[in-house]
Amino acid sequence: MNPRFTQKIAFAVLLLATLLVVLPVLVILSIIVVKGASAISWDFLFSMPRDGMAAGGIFPAILGTLYLVCGAIIFAVPLGVMAAIFLVEYSSDNWLSRLVKLAIVNLAGVPSVVYGLFGLGIFVTFFGFGASILSGSLTLGIMILPVIITSSREALESVPQHFRTVSLSLGASHWQTIRHAVLPHALPGILTGMILGLGRAAGETAPILFTVAAFYLPRLPQSIFDQTMALPYHLYVISTQVPGIAENVRYGTALVLLTLVLLLNLAAILVRSRFRRNKKW
Repeated sequence: MNPRFTQKIAFAVLLLATLLVVLPVLVILSIIVVKGASAISWDFLFSMPRDGMAAGGIFPAILGTLYLVCGAIIFAVPLGVMAAIFLVEYSSDNWLSRLVKLAIVNLAGVPSVVYGLFGLGIFVTFFGFGASILSGSLTLGIMILPVIITSSREALESVPQHFRTVSLSLGASHWQTIRHAVLPHALPGILTGMILGLGRAAGETAPILFTVAAFYLPRLPQSIFDQTMALPYHLYVISTQVPGIAENVRYGTALVLLTLVLLLNLAAILVRSRFRRNKKW
């Protein structure tokens, strides 16, 4: 077969595969925006729910989602980056380290409901934190930890080895080499893992269902040991458990959740772009 003709067929197949992925996403986004835009208002975004959530706003759910995402990131990012540094810079390349790396990758594919049950058993029951923001944040942090470790490890491994060699030959210690010659160049990749973690933590329902999410609260949480409402669970509740909720309210809640995730990702992408511009290789 003519190589040019084969190439055209390959491009056509790849284009078709891309469209099969992108078009349904665009259709879903369009439906959410069209049906939910009419519900967006100042009162909807910044007021408390009323009349059994049939009226009022979703401010407690927005605030609760931000609490949970920030808590998960505060817990998972330092721990994940330190674990990645140990695996790349300090551990030997033997069967045990390879087994640990494989286990971490496999953990990223565990269903979120399993993490929810794990959080229920460990944080809610064993440690006695109860259904609280702390339990929910730790559960979400555990859930996104494999993604952050894997992306941080790949970012650290992508830094050329001669960076380390030159730094050590100039008399720097191993930690000084990691701190000043490796981590700054791996930071964009680490932030990529954080972005992926942000999106998953903000959108998951199952882990917070067992550990923190409240059906309805008349007040905002006062401490990390309080329950809170969260947008994914609130969307699930008003879509399946509360009759008579207007369609534009359900789609409006989905639109707010989507916008919140996009804004969090956008902020992280802007930070990552700033660090990438400083890379000299």
